[in-house]
Amino acid sequence: MLSIIIITKNESGHIARCLQSVSWADEIIVLDSGSSDDTVSICRQFTPLVYETDWPGFGPQKQRALDKATGDWVLSIDADEQITKESKSEILQAIKSKTIHGYEIPRLSSYCGRQMKHGGWWPDYVSRLFQRETGYFTDDLVHERIIITGNIQKLTNPILHEAFIDPEEVLHKVNTYSSLGAKKLFAKGKSTSLSMVILKGLWTFFRTYILKASILDGAQGLMLAISNAEGTYYKYLKLLDLQNKQAQK
Repeated sequence: MLSIIIITKNESGHIARCLQSVSWADEIIVLDSGSSDDTVSICRQFTPLVYETDWPGFGPQKQRALDKATGDWVLSIDADEQITKESKSEILQAIKSKTIHGYEIPRLSSYCGRQMKHGGWWPDYVSRLFQRETGYFTDDLVHERIIITGNIQKLTNPILHEAFIDPEEVLHKVNTYSSLGAKKLFAKGKSTSLSMVILKGLWTFFRTYILKASILDGAQGLMLAISNAEGTYYKYLKLLDLQNKQAQK
């Protein structure tokens, strides 16, 4: 038995395609954290297992979803991702294994209409498929990971990821993830300075555009490098702001 777990908030632009792509699974569990659009009603068209809850951060929320799963195997996907027919077949074959405990799956992401093959975005292996009793999520507020105990292998067919539909979504995610990233760094006792903030932003652009060759992905490659740099810049700028506020207390 395979359980799908998904967390959502205001994902009406993505969630129907995501749920349709996994409608073949034995169980679909959705945890929503206060959507103000019609995400919840869309989800209930695909599964009765839709729960509305608060928001403790990505890691704790995904662990909550995992705790509700009953399948022997679990596939964790995001609302902006889809499982292809080829990936479905490979997944169904993979979970027949008695000796493999988890799988990493390549993820093919799109940025403002273009599937990105450079910039560190491909093949972007992510741990998503695992035996329920052998895996758990870290409690990170952002950039959480699945920890799997046992034998792990890689699948070949990718998950499709609609990372950013348009520049407005880019700006929204840059703001959201930079805030969460800054809080994570601050909680770990990290510190920075204004000069370091600027240098980290510039380095991120150079690494993405030149070293990881997003220059080969055309206009979207340049846009990606800029937005990555902005995300890093604002994350450390917000960390600096948290430092300053703490110092003023």
